[in-house]
Amino acid sequence: MRHPELLLPAGSLPVLKVAVLYGADAVYIGGEAMSLRAKAKNFTSEEMREGISFAHERGKKVYVTANIYAHNSDLAPAEAYFRELGELKADGVLISDIGLADLFLRTCPDLPLHISTQANTTNYASAMFYHRLGAKRIVTARELTLRELKEIRSRVPEDLELECFVHGAMCISYSGRCLLSNYLAGRDANRGACTHPCRWKYAVMEETRPGEYMPVEENERGTYIFNSKDLCMVGHLDDLYDAGIDSFKVEGRMKTALYVATAASVYSRAMRDYETDPALYKERIPLYEEQIADCTYRRFTTGFFYGRPDEGALIYDSNTYIRNYTFLGIVGSVDADGCCHFSQKNKFSVGEAIEIMKPDGRAVPAEVKAIYDEEGLSMPSAPHPQQPLKVALSEQADPFDILRRKEN
Repeated sequence: MRHPELLLPAGSLPVLKVAVLYGADAVYIGGEAMSLRAKAKNFTSEEMREGISFAHERGKKVYVTANIYAHNSDLAPAEAYFRELGELKADGVLISDIGLADLFLRTCPDLPLHISTQANTTNYASAMFYHRLGAKRIVTARELTLRELKEIRSRVPEDLELECFVHGAMCISYSGRCLLSNYLAGRDANRGACTHPCRWKYAVMEETRPGEYMPVEENERGTYIFNSKDLCMVGHLDDLYDAGIDSFKVEGRMKTALYVATAASVYSRAMRDYETDPALYKERIPLYEEQIADCTYRRFTTGFFYGRPDEGALIYDSNTYIRNYTFLGIVGSVDADGCCHFSQKNKFSVGEAIEIMKPDGRAVPAEVKAIYDEEGLSMPSAPHPQQPLKVALSEQADPFDILRRKEN
C-alpha cells in the first residue's frame, strides 16, 4: 500500500527534533522572514541548518514556509532569502503569492516549489496552472470535499503531489486569507501577524443607541460566532488514502512539543496500522481518537471533507482549549545519577505523579522524587517557566522524552 507522508509542524528547533523522533516523515518550519506565523519563535539560519541536518540524517525532510502575500518592499529581501534557503538545502518551500513563486523559481530552479494552502487552490485547473509554472506540490484549500480532492487527483499528473490538512485549527476565512485582524487590530494576517479575532467574543450595537452592547446569541448557547472546532481525521484515514492524498498535514506551528509529539505518535501509528491491516485500523479508531485528545484541542470536526459544515462545526460557549495534559518539558540530557536536565514549561512539585512520553508511543508513569535548581539547591516545586532544572524521577527518562502531567 502506498504510504502518504505524515507532515508535522515545528515552531522551534527542539520541536522539530521531537517531530522527527516521534513519527513525522517531514516537518514544516518558518524562518525569521516571509512566514505567516510571525509570533512563533521561528528559526534562525543556523537553527534551520541544524534542523535540516538532523532530519536528513534520519531520512526525514524539512519544508520552509514563505507564504506571506508580499508587498513591493518584500521582494528584494525575498530574493536574498530564497538564495539562503537553497544553500541550506531545504526540501521544499511553501509559497502562496504568485509573484514570489515566479521569483523563487528564477532564483532557486532546483528547489521544489510547494503552493501553500493560502493560494486557495480549489480546482484542478488551478492545480494544472501551478504545475505548468513549475510547482511540485499543491497544498489544497481546506474548503474541499473528499469527492473534489479525488477529482483533482484524477485530473492532474502523478508527479504533482497533493497535500492536505488532516488535523488542527480551522480558520473562519477562505483558506486563511482574512482581513479581520488588519481591520480590528492593524495587524495583517496575510503577512504573519494575525491576532485571531475569530476567537474573540462579539456583541451588537445599534446605531441610535451607542454604548449599549447586546450579546450575539445563537440558540442561547453563547456568543463565539466565529469559533470553529478543530479538524481531526484520524478516524477517517481510509477515505484520505482512497482520495490519493500524498501528504497528511497537521496544523500547529504555534503549538507545544507535547502537541506535536502526540499528533506525530498517534497519526503515524494509525497510518501503520491501516497500511498493515485495515480491519485492525478500524477496530482501533476509538483508541486513536482517545489518544489524540491528549493534545490541546477545541473539540473536533471533520471540516469540509464530507460536505459543507453546519452549525455543529462551531463552538458557541467558549474559546478555550480542552487540555487533558500539561506540558512540563523536553528532557535535554540525563546525567550519571539518572537525573534529567531540562527547562520546565509549567509548574510541578516533588511527589507529583507525571508521565514520561517516549518516542515509541509508550507513556511511563513516574513520580517526581527531587527537583534542583541551577546551583544544585533542592526545591519543593518548580514555579518559574523556562527555569533550567535537574530532576530525579522514579523511572528512567532519556533525551527527547516528553514530561507531562495528566489533568483531572
